[in-house]
Amino acid sequence: MSISVSCRNVGKTWAAGTPRAHEALRGVDLDVADGEFIVLLGPSGCGKSTLLYLVAGLEEATSGEILSYDTPVSGPAPDRSLIFQETSLFPWLSVWQNVTFGLSLGDMPAAERRKIAEEVLTRVGLRAAIDKRPHELSGGMRQRVAVARALAMEPKVLLMDEPFAALDVQTRAKMQDFLLDIWRGSGASVLFVTHHIDEAVALADQVVVFTSRPGQIKEIVPVDLPRPRDPFAPEAQDLRRHLTAILSAEVDKAFAEQEQEAAS
Repeated sequence: MSISVSCRNVGKTWAAGTPRAHEALRGVDLDVADGEFIVLLGPSGCGKSTLLYLVAGLEEATSGEILSYDTPVSGPAPDRSLIFQETSLFPWLSVWQNVTFGLSLGDMPAAERRKIAEEVLTRVGLRAAIDKRPHELSGGMRQRVAVARALAMEPKVLLMDEPFAALDVQTRAKMQDFLLDIWRGSGASVLFVTHHIDEAVALADQVVVFTSRPGQIKEIVPVDLPRPRDPFAPEAQDLRRHLTAILSAEVDKAFAEQEQEAAS
């Protein structure tokens, strides 16, 4: 099986060489297999989102190396799409124009872009909203448009930074099911950041648990539960307890660090 993303001894220090420098990541080694769904789990401020930005090529690692299909990551590329917590849709554009915004930066004719938008919006169940504006959609629908925008670029790797954090519990559960359907159909690898253990149990092939800052990989936990997953199955409950146990000490450390920073 080929490796879609490989991190080798990756570290990141923000504002390096200044009095404001702080180390976000240290010595991260991680391989993501082609088509694998990896969830990054850890306390706030542990560098999970930073790792996504490095893999996306939006930031440079301070140390180590990141490869995408054996090619060093040196900047953004169409084969790696990043979906943020906020959908970042342009309010003055229609849904289809938002979906194909990346394609519009090239020479592709509008008619061809609209056809692609129709195809990906059908996949996410929003074909009827093709000419609407973002303000006419619910939060869950806007997030589906953001996923459609990523899919329009036909990425090999989807990078998702807490995309469902702002949604209510019921909508979040629906969006998790929707995402799994889209993932299976796309064949893409997924790196998904969350703070929620239940979300990790619902989605992951493997859960990568980070320490408090500077973020290091504390444990990689395989999830061998069949899909669709029953959150109340004994195996899911056992996994939830295990993740809670290994994460709790890191959350306590992160809280203590934040209190110390606030007092200084």
